[in-house]
Amino acid sequence: MREEDTDMADKLTDAARALIDAPNFATMATIQPDGRPQLSVVWLKTDGDDVLVSTVKGRRKHLNIVADPRVTLLVYPASDPYRYVEVRGTATLEDAGAPELIQELSHRYDGKPFREGNPDNERVIVRIAPDRIVTRG
Repeated sequence: MREEDTDMADKLTDAARALIDAPNFATMATIQPDGRPQLSVVWLKTDGDDVLVSTVKGRRKHLNIVADPRVTLLVYPASDPYRYVEVRGTATLEDAGAPELIQELSHRYDGKPFREGNPDNERVIVRIAPDRIVTRG
């Protein structure tokens, strides 16, 4: 298999977009205050060439992004882990549309409405603008 690597503000290929927009889980890396990576399994979707993830304000990944917006996502189908897309980029946080995004993602991944475990949770959208995209397969 050939790996494709580009090194600039990048755009998603059709293959990368297909992996992201299918109900494949992703691992998202953020940078902790001590510099070590923190990983979370997330639901995601594309919005143009950006990638969107939902999180809760105050959670570790949210706090990490507030302090350092550099993130990396790795997405691959469970049936073919040698085919993947890695998105490295800069994250911004958006309040508008956050409740709608978690509902859309829940329907895509679970087939049902999302029920927030804590009614005090405040959702936020993590918008990742790709700087570098690596695809394989």
